[in-house]
Amino acid sequence: MRGVGLVVLGLMLFSCSSQSGFLTPAQRGADLVFSVRSLAPEIPVFYTYRYKNKKINFFVIKIDGRVLSFLDACKACYHNRLGFEFHDGYVMCRSCKNSYAIRDIEKGLSSCYPIRIEGRLEDDTYMISVSTLENMADMF
Repeated sequence: MRGVGLVVLGLMLFSCSSQSGFLTPAQRGADLVFSVRSLAPEIPVFYTYRYKNKKINFFVIKIDGRVLSFLDACKACYHNRLGFEFHDGYVMCRSCKNSYAIRDIEKGLSSCYPIRIEGRLEDDTYMISVSTLENMADMF
């Protein structure tokens, strides 16, 4: 029984300490596309876009009826490539451990906040230009 506990503990530590891939975004032409209707308010949905052997992790979120997108990378800590965690309405930088309410995501805490990705809304579809994301690949 002790061996099973150690295996479970090891898997938990591995899953919390390494950045794995997330959902693969749908692509239409030169844009990544996301259904606004599928977004639950204030719950980020994480994605991975692959570009030149890099995994560009990002998330899309709906807050107060607005749709926003951010790299899964902290403005101050991106070089550590650890990203963010989301739990019970709060985001936490995995590097500096700063935590704040999801509603404060645009201002963050001190210099800790996710890097904004410009997107556009057309009807019930949110779009991010593939070139915009590819230009941010150096953050990963």
